[in-house]
Formats: sequence, structure tokens, C-alpha cells
Amino acid sequence: MSDHVYKSIELTGSSTTGIEEAVERALEKASNTVHNMRWFEVVETRGHIEDGQVAHWQVTVKVGFTLDD
Repeated sequence: MSDHVYKSIELTGSSTTGIEEAVERALEKASNTVHNMRWFEVVETRGHIEDGQVAHWQVTVKVGFTLDD
């Protein structure tokens, strides 16, 4: 195993469909500018309620990526 240095950031994705899609949207958008992403950890899940039903989900993830050499 090689030695790595990781940096982490927090992202929040949202979706009207569900938690998994909210995570995927956050990671997909970040991948446009953040390279070498290696792991994520869900740190917060919340949602918005309209008329007694879930209107959308928001999921905050911590994402780790390796720094360029």
C-alpha cells in the first residue's frame, strides 16, 4: 500500500427522489472540479416537508480525495 495524503471537504446534495440520489448528485457535481476522490461518509441527512409529505432530501457527505504529487 502506498502512502497517501488525503484532504476532505463537505458537500450537500439534494433530491426529490431519495437519499442515494442526493449523494450521487453531490459526488457527480464535485467530480467536475475535484479529482482523485476516494471515499465518502454520510454525516447528515435531512429533508423538507410539504403538505405532510417529503418534498426533497438533503444529504451532507464528507468526501476524501488524494492530493496530487
